[in-house]
Amino acid sequence: MKNHFLFPYWTRYLGWGLVVLHVPLSMLGRSHGMINIMDPQPRDQGIFAGEHLFFISTTLIMSAGLFLVAFAKEKIEDEQIWQIRLDSLRWAIFINYLVLIISLVFIEDVPHMLELNLWVPLIFFIIRFRWVIFRLNRSLSREG
Repeated sequence: MKNHFLFPYWTRYLGWGLVVLHVPLSMLGRSHGMINIMDPQPRDQGIFAGEHLFFISTTLIMSAGLFLVAFAKEKIEDEQIWQIRLDSLRWAIFINYLVLIISLVFIEDVPHMLELNLWVPLIFFIIRFRWVIFRLNRSLSREG
């Protein structure tokens, strides 16, 4: 990956802020009845119904946050980081398609499938990328 396709390093913190913001917003919406956990579809058939807009806005907040975290530059970007990033992205796509195929067979809830398809690749990418970087740093500190 080229450096100019990544966000600046500081956007990682903005992304984590959006991810953290999503959790209380979702809980607040569920506690006030804005979103029914079992049925996030709007009760009145309009696309601009309150429940639907709340569902879309919280989903977009979480997606934007994960996207910023996943594609923010590291302090030091070199070929090894690019290779780890590419390998993590490949594994994230594999896992996403596995989850998508399983959910298509076993789940009938389309909005939750949309959330899965949006978030699984980014979450798995972040987890795997951070884990490989952690292991690499740990092995380098043991050598030194």
